[in-house]
Amino acid sequence: MALWKDPTKDPSMPGSDGAAALAAEPAMRSVATPVPTSAPPAAEPSRRGERAASPAVGSAKESLIAADVTIEGKIEGAGHVRIAGRFKGDVNVQGNVTIEQGAHVTGQIAAATVMVSGEVHGNIQASSRVELLETGVINGDVKAAVLTVAAGSRMRGNADFGWPESAK
Repeated sequence: MALWKDPTKDPSMPGSDGAAALAAEPAMRSVATPVPTSAPPAAEPSRRGERAASPAVGSAKESLIAADVTIEGKIEGAGHVRIAGRFKGDVNVQGNVTIEQGAHVTGQIAAATVMVSGEVHGNIQASSRVELLETGVINGDVKAAVLTVAAGSRMRGNADFGWPESAK
């Protein structure tokens, strides 16, 4: 049984007989696929030490600068930014910024959350938190509500964290 009208089955068409109608029937048929009743498995963290973000409905989109890309300029916006390549300039977003292992950023970063697995040469200001992962390097000052530093990471600069917003 076909899901579309087959002109060879139309009795008003000359030369349409039962044998031609059977020969014209497609060999593939539409099969209903079961709908999963449970939620899909959560995303796993990558091998680079990054946390998996659980996507929420209506969450902001993420922009990516790929590993083999070098960009010079300015990034501003409300979404999330993931940098795996080289970026020279300032980043000012309301979302999260992730600097992947092997990435190099030269410039100021202002965001809600900043995760550093690569290298940042410039100051970081985060309204929520900064996470310096084990392969991360920061050469500049950090100002955040929470600062998490993993063993093996490196930082040269001043850190200002844990103070209430009114004391800053």
